[in-house]
Amino acid sequence: MTSRVPVSLALLGGSALVLAGCATATPAAEDAGDGLRIVASTNVYGSLAAAVGGDDVEVTSIIDSLSQDPHSYEASARDQLTIADADLIVENGGGYDSFIDGLIDASGSEATVLTAVEFSHDYPDNAGHSDEEHADEEHDHDHAGHDHIEGFNEHVWYDPHTVVHLVEDIAHELGELDAADADTYEANAADLVAQIEGLEGSLGEIAAEHEGEQIFVTEPVPVYLAAAAGLVDATPAAFSEAVEEGQDVPPATLLEARDILASGDVRAVITNAQTGGAETTEIVSLAEDEGIPVIEFTELLPEGPDYVEWMQENIDALAGSLTE
Repeated sequence: MTSRVPVSLALLGGSALVLAGCATATPAAEDAGDGLRIVASTNVYGSLAAAVGGDDVEVTSIIDSLSQDPHSYEASARDQLTIADADLIVENGGGYDSFIDGLIDASGSEATVLTAVEFSHDYPDNAGHSDEEHADEEHDHDHAGHDHIEGFNEHVWYDPHTVVHLVEDIAHELGELDAADADTYEANAADLVAQIEGLEGSLGEIAAEHEGEQIFVTEPVPVYLAAAAGLVDATPAAFSEAVEEGQDVPPATLLEARDILASGDVRAVITNAQTGGAETTEIVSLAEDEGIPVIEFTELLPEGPDYVEWMQENIDALAGSLTE
């Protein structure tokens, strides 16, 4: 739970938000002093914001446990208070963490909101980004990007190129809010970007050895990372979409998936360690029968590593699976 003093739900009775008292958030400092408060929807974005803000910011991640699902998260009264105190909010968007939008509306927050999906070159109507654009950009919570978009993969934190753009804009927005420390934010962001470019280098090494090889993913979570490594997603779209939505995979699609695994062309199967189901279990079993390596990715940061360390671990696991 955050360390802010709880406020009676009666004080929030006029809110349109349905509040669940059992939800949690990353602990925040008792006294943030004059530092900027950043609220991130998940600890993935919290890690990025903390790296850019350094000692000059307080970062609270609403979701920070592998047991929590951003798709179905029920926000609490404390989450609403946390959002109300924010100077900057970082969310994923694309329908992934829509609870943030409910919190913003209910709290009346006027904080700047950065939405990660809008930095993806695959995002509809995205004309691209450049450093020169920052000065003319305005971010608030009254924009598109919150609803699920058919055919768009919202798991953009697995796309290093998108993350670079987001990191640069976090630094820009912090500099707008705190001009005295703007140079520090920009320097921190430059260091983080260099580390992320190192990730892209590791992905390039995989591509040099395995360009065009096929993988199978039970959910679309790691697809951006695999694509950056030059790999081809052989999964039937109807399969991964059904698993992600918690629906039954159509029998014909499941049969197609079995045939794909039996073809001998799939080099690795990637599952989401935070979810499961009968179809996922069957795919894992079939992969093991075919001698195909199975690796697990997560949607949230596990305890310990920061964003770059975590992503490098994922890349190393992917590279290792392709050499088995």
